[in-house]
Amino acid sequence: MRQLRFIAKKEFYHILRDPRSLAIAIAMPILMTFLYGYAINLDIENIVVAVVDFDRTLESRQLADRLYQSTYFSRPERSVVFEDPEAALRRSQAAAIMIIRPGFGEAVRGRERFSLGMLVDGSDNTLSAAIQHYSSVIVADYTRDQMPLNLTVPFIEISTQVLYNPDLKSSHFFVPGLVAIILMMISALLTSITITREKETGTLEQLRTAPVKPWVILSGKIAPYILLALLDGILVLVAAELLFGIPFAGSELLLLGFGLIYVSAALSVGILISSLVKTQQVAMIAALTSTMLPSVMLSGFIFAIRNMPRPLQGLAHIVPAKYFVTIIRGIMLKGAGLDILVIHGLSLVALMAVLMTVAARKFDTRAG
Repeated sequence: MRQLRFIAKKEFYHILRDPRSLAIAIAMPILMTFLYGYAINLDIENIVVAVVDFDRTLESRQLADRLYQSTYFSRPERSVVFEDPEAALRRSQAAAIMIIRPGFGEAVRGRERFSLGMLVDGSDNTLSAAIQHYSSVIVADYTRDQMPLNLTVPFIEISTQVLYNPDLKSSHFFVPGLVAIILMMISALLTSITITREKETGTLEQLRTAPVKPWVILSGKIAPYILLALLDGILVLVAAELLFGIPFAGSELLLLGFGLIYVSAALSVGILISSLVKTQQVAMIAALTSTMLPSVMLSGFIFAIRNMPRPLQGLAHIVPAKYFVTIIRGIMLKGAGLDILVIHGLSLVALMAVLMTVAARKFDTRAG
């Protein structure tokens, strides 16, 4: 522990003597949150919708078939629990749930007024708006097809309840995801130059002769950046609440725990890069290239992973941001607990362990 504290203290001094690194660590996350939070506003297609059919008539089955035969909606991978259909929304297994109450078939046959229920995950505002529009069109087309030509269409409406983001603000969807992207990029960027800095300044020679194991050196170098990255995360969350009014429905302590795992994985990426290259400039370029694009494109931050080609879907499973985006949105917007997010957390732990192991093996104190 004494050796670990010495290396961590030394790394703290490096940070304090480098105002540019501090500026990157403190100013850039706030600036990116401000710019991206206001600028990003995209539409999303291919929507997973579950149908809970309490009517169980020919007409209700036809409506469900019509829903899934369209190009707008697809079936969820898992069936929805009748007793608690909202659980599918909390677990992100579906973006909406159509509830067909008993009496739908009689209403269609008797040309009576009837209201279908629809629970919509409002954490994605564009997705929610698309669900409401497309479902209304499909229901209207279905009921019109059931009527003789000389009769009017029965008035069947959809009563929609938007959960988690009833005002449909796009910032509620994008800003939590930005926290994951920013933490990954900043963490990897800062640690990517730590070993290359030792190489360029010649201080790596001191570590060559030190009776310290590689994992101790890596842990000592990562420790200060873990605290710095967590500070970044707190600052971004505070800025998100003040600037955009982002709610926080879940446990702050649970998010902090997952954030610690995620930041450790991100820092391990930077350490691995730093161990492989020789200059700080190359390390920074490699860190930005290997973290920014994959985290944005393959994390579900903007684009739905299920709509990507299968090779990219497989590649997305090794991107740490994929799991943390789901975690932070689930905790902040839906109040999701450990029972729902445990699989994503275990995936992050596994990735962190692999990255740390590879980084420790690649790091060689006797390599110049």
